[in-house]
Amino acid sequence: MINPEDPADVPDDALVERIVAEGPRGAIVVAGIATAIVVLMWILFYLLVFVPRSG
Repeated sequence: MINPEDPADVPDDALVERIVAEGPRGAIVVAGIATAIVVLMWILFYLLVFVPRSG
């Protein structure tokens, strides 16, 4: 919020510090899932395209 008119809309400093202290877990989870999907796609591509053609 930019320039809140109601002082009750201003976040409590302790709450903000607690949220920041927890760290970016959500971003790490999303990055991990995306990485797992890419690795899985690479393995499937390798097994379904390169291995059958090598024989």
